[in-house]
Amino acid sequence: MDQDQTIHSLGRIQWLAYISLCLIWGSTWLAIRFVVRDVPPFLGASVRFFLAAGILLLPVFFRKDRWPKHDHQWNALLVLGFTMIAIPYGLIFWSEQYVKSSLTAVLFSANPLVVALLTPVMMQRKIPRQAVLAMVIAFGGILSLLYTDLAITGKTLLGGVAVLGAVFISAWSAVFAKKRLHDLDTVFATGIQMFIGAIGLLWATWALESHKSVTWSKQAIGALIFLAIMGSAAAFATYYWLLKSMQPYQVSTISLLVPAVALLEGHLFGNEGISLTMLIATMVVLGSVGAALRAESDEGAVTLPLREGDG
Repeated sequence: MDQDQTIHSLGRIQWLAYISLCLIWGSTWLAIRFVVRDVPPFLGASVRFFLAAGILLLPVFFRKDRWPKHDHQWNALLVLGFTMIAIPYGLIFWSEQYVKSSLTAVLFSANPLVVALLTPVMMQRKIPRQAVLAMVIAFGGILSLLYTDLAITGKTLLGGVAVLGAVFISAWSAVFAKKRLHDLDTVFATGIQMFIGAIGLLWATWALESHKSVTWSKQAIGALIFLAIMGSAAAFATYYWLLKSMQPYQVSTISLLVPAVALLEGHLFGNEGISLTMLIATMVVLGSVGAALRAESDEGAVTLPLREGDG
């Protein structure tokens, strides 16, 4: 079977992994918000990924058979350490000082659209038009969920721009990882990326946050532990495992479901009401994501010309 299975051939474990990622990453935005209230953003992000890297690398560090065997593999891990971890998550942690966690999740839900546009350029893969259209509809549904929060002024605007920057960088990284990491051990590769990213974030802390105070509150510590264990170590290992059997744009549809999860958790744990508009929009999102995942035909697919040697 080809390395990329059709969506109908995915097993129960893969579907369970997909749903688990939706639930975990739907909770991380609020956890980040809790952290940056008391801890400078780059420091908080650095601690998160140092802890996660330790959890992932400790069991496999001394098993040489899992280490990359070629320089190009190490180079790919170095690139992804910054483009998948350090830069986008530094921007996200920084932005949540000024942007609501729910709005951050909405903005980041544009990620699969960017992945769908980059995939033909970087991989010579065709993205079915049905998938692109479904993701556009889903993104419109997400915007309708929080339209009252989209009045952007001052630092909120800068925060929103930072999130969009994280979207483009992480989307590029998702396709790059699909090309370069398919033959590496998932756990080891994820841990190395997080360790490299944590070092980059620690440098940003030294350069930009040395004058800021830190309050290690119980809420911030608890949120960091959740982010390190569930939102980083477990989630990223699962994410890369799914990339081995799904197309990047299919896995990235998780970003479209995250805001709906965040709204549901807000209703259950934060006493936030859910209106009829929210329910309708959420159903639109769920239906659109399902259509995007099942769009497999290459007929009429979206593709872009790729010169020999590009990518």
